[in-house]
Amino acid sequence: MADGHRRVVWTLSASNFVIGMGAFVLIGLVNPMAAGLELPSARVGAAMTTYAIAYAILSPLLVAATGGLGRRRLLAVAMALFAVGNLGTALAGGEVALHLSRVVAAAGAGMFTPVTASVASALAPPERRGAALAAVIVGLTVAQVAGVPAGSFIGYTFGWRAGFAMVVVLALPCLWLIWTRVPKGLEIPPASLGDLGRTLANGPAMLAILFTATFLGAIYVLYTYLAPLLEQTMGYGRNGVTAVLLVFGAGAVAGNIAGGRLADRLGPVPTLLILSGAQALIMPLFAFLPMGHAALVGLVALWSVFGWSFMAGQQVRILEVLPERPGVVLALNAAAIYVGAAAGSALGGGVIGAASVLWLGPAAGVVAALAFAHAAFSRWISGR
Repeated sequence: MADGHRRVVWTLSASNFVIGMGAFVLIGLVNPMAAGLELPSARVGAAMTTYAIAYAILSPLLVAATGGLGRRRLLAVAMALFAVGNLGTALAGGEVALHLSRVVAAAGAGMFTPVTASVASALAPPERRGAALAAVIVGLTVAQVAGVPAGSFIGYTFGWRAGFAMVVVLALPCLWLIWTRVPKGLEIPPASLGDLGRTLANGPAMLAILFTATFLGAIYVLYTYLAPLLEQTMGYGRNGVTAVLLVFGAGAVAGNIAGGRLADRLGPVPTLLILSGAQALIMPLFAFLPMGHAALVGLVALWSVFGWSFMAGQQVRILEVLPERPGVVLALNAAAIYVGAAAGSALGGGVIGAASVLWLGPAAGVVAALAFAHAAFSRWISGR
């Protein structure tokens, strides 16, 4: 990519960092928010579910409905809407206002992130498309490693409202960067609600897109309940669990970058097959806990790197399936992320209820094997 295009990509990556921070900082602030709003923790935590559902529904609808807008203008509007949603959360005085503000934030994020991917894809030459997509999305990954803990620290130190206010403050320079660095008149096929309907009716395309839900569903079977697994098997408390989550986050960043390069070198479908097969072999190893601390760190790092290497390859894959509708397929792919997270979490909860935490790894491995079959079948269908 030319220097100007590279600056655009990293501007969008930094903006996605803010999006990721605003989306997930609530996780670390549930207890102080519950105390401040005089609500049970579970009801505050339900705001994350509201965000996920709103994102999954609104992202493809809004991206399709705004297809006639210029990409620079749409990105600016989406970031502004996301900032307004987080400002609403910071000012929320009760449960209804909290949930409404999360819907507004999800609407902004649901437009922003898929469009950043389509812009990066349009700017990059074909042989560098995977790396460009990985660079744009890495901001979301870094947000989980650094942004969410930082927001939580600020929230605990200065009050939970300050955690969301910080997101609003960070969104402002992103707005300026978007307006000054993203070029006007990008040649990206416009989307429409008709395009959304035709894509939803396209069986091979939807089969390829829904691989995201299958693959991430496997990860979230285990990841959602990693803390209780470590507490019950390794005897870890707050510091131990936090350290392992930091290792997981660092592995996610490394995997995201490596996955883009792997997709460019091997092609998207071979990359997805390799990663699915690796996950099917790695995650069952968590059934052998407890183990040595160094062995656990190595296992978590390996799991995370292989797990989060898939996104760039998957985005390149679905863009190849329907290159004429990049905005719609990327928005549906973003929605599939939240579908997979919700389904995997629910399955993990069922595994714990029916058996024990030690069965989470094997169950996740089975779902990863299904993801491998999903990718192979999708490739066969598309080839036909």
